[in-house]
Amino acid sequence: MTGRIQDDGTLQQMAKDHLWMHFARQSTMEQGVPVIVRGEGHHIFDIHGKRYFDGLAGLFVVNAGHGRKRLAEAAAKQAEQLAFFPIWSYAHPAAIELADRLAGYAPGALNHVFFSTGGGEAVETAFKLAKYYWKLQGRPTKHKVISRAVAYHGTPQGALAITGIPAMKEMFEPVTPGGFRVPNTNIYRAAEAGAPTDPEAFGRWAADRIEEMILFEGPETVAAVFLEPVQNSGGCFPPPPGYFQRVREICDRHDVLLVSDEVICAFGRIGHMFACDAYGYEPDMITCAKAMTSGYSPIGATIVSDRLYEPFSKGSTSFSHGYTFGGHPVSAAVALENLDIFEEEGLNERVRENSPLFRAELEKLLDLPIVGDVRGDGYFFGIELVKDKATRETFDEDESERLLRGFLSKALFDAGLYCRADDRGDPVIQLAPPLTIGPAEFQEIEQILRSVLTEASNRL
Repeated sequence: MTGRIQDDGTLQQMAKDHLWMHFARQSTMEQGVPVIVRGEGHHIFDIHGKRYFDGLAGLFVVNAGHGRKRLAEAAAKQAEQLAFFPIWSYAHPAAIELADRLAGYAPGALNHVFFSTGGGEAVETAFKLAKYYWKLQGRPTKHKVISRAVAYHGTPQGALAITGIPAMKEMFEPVTPGGFRVPNTNIYRAAEAGAPTDPEAFGRWAADRIEEMILFEGPETVAAVFLEPVQNSGGCFPPPPGYFQRVREICDRHDVLLVSDEVICAFGRIGHMFACDAYGYEPDMITCAKAMTSGYSPIGATIVSDRLYEPFSKGSTSFSHGYTFGGHPVSAAVALENLDIFEEEGLNERVRENSPLFRAELEKLLDLPIVGDVRGDGYFFGIELVKDKATRETFDEDESERLLRGFLSKALFDAGLYCRADDRGDPVIQLAPPLTIGPAEFQEIEQILRSVLTEASNRL
C-alpha cells in the first residue's frame, strides 16, 4: 500500500474490521467513531476539518500543546543518530541526561530514575521495587499496598491491585493480592462518609484512615502507600490542608514507603514539575509519564530515593525488572526538548498564575441546577453533576448512563469541546487542557459547558 488513506468511509470500515479501541465499547464502531487527523496549539481537527478545543490535552498528556515542530525535529534528529538501544547494562546519552534532569527537578533525596514506557509500567515498577526492597531489608512480610477508593493507578496486573475501582478489576480476578483501600479526599461527600467538613479536620480524618488501615493489617505487612497528589478518578480530589504532611508522618512512624503517583500531576499540571512540591511533601518514590514528552513519544519513569536505591548500589544485587523500550533514545531526546520548552516559556509559572482565574470561570457554572461542585487545582478541574443540588443526590446507574454516554459526551464534542464525562465515581466532567491557554480560553470553555449543561438540566 502506498500513501495514507484520508477517506473517512474507508477508514471507518477498516476501524470496524480491525481496530480494538481502549476502554471503549466496540459496538460504537457501528455508528462510526471520530477520526482525529491533526492538532495545533490547544485545538484538534477531525477528518472533515472540524475544529475542537482539546480540553483534556489528549489524555492529560499534551501539556505543551499540539504541533510543536521542535519536538518532532528532536525525535527525527535522535532517530537518525541512534534510533534504539536498550539500557540493559548499556547506556546512551539521552537516557543519562534525562535521568539527571529528572533527579534535579525531584525533591530531596529522589536521585535515581528507572525508565519505562508509560504510567502503568511506572506504577508496576514501584510496586515490585517496594516489595523487593523490604525483602532485602530482611522484612519479607511487608508486601501489602494501600491506595484510595476510586483511585486509578493503571491496568497491568500488579498495578491493577492498587487501582481502587472494583468494576475495572472484576473481569480479571483474581488480581495480584495485597491491595487495600482507604477513603479518598472528596470533601464534597465528607458528611456522607461521617467525616468532618472543615478542610483541615477532614484532611486529618482522611490521613488517619491510612494509619487505621496500616494498624489493622499490621505494619509488619504493609510495604507502601500509593497516592496521587490530586486524585484523578472520581473527579479531581485535591488534598486538604495538612493531609500529605500527616500521611508522611504516619508512613515514617510505621516504616511504610510513600509513593507519589504523578503520572497525571507531574510536569506542570499543578504548576510544578512535580506536584509533591506544590503540597510540601517528599515521597520515597515518584511515578510519572504522560506529559514528560507532552505525548510526542511514549515514556514513563519511577524516581527513587537514595534509601531505596542503596541496596542495589553495591555487590551482586540487581533489580530483575525492565522493559525493552524503557528509556528509549528517541523518547528521552523528545522529553529533554519538551522540558526545555517548559523552562523557556515558563509554563509552570503560567499555570500557577492563571489557575485561580480558571477556577473562577468554572465556578460560574455553579448557578446551574445540575452542577453540584467545582474542584481541582492547577489546570486540572472536575465538575460534579447532581440530580438534586440541595441534597447532593447523585444519579443512579441508568440515569448516569443516559446522561453521560447517552447525551453529554457527544453533545460536548459536537459543541466543539473534547473533555471527559466520567462516572467511575459520581458523575463528573473533567478538564485538563494544554498549559499554554489563558483567560480567553477559560471563558470559551465555560461558555461551551454552560450551553450543553443547560440543555442537560432541561432534559432532566
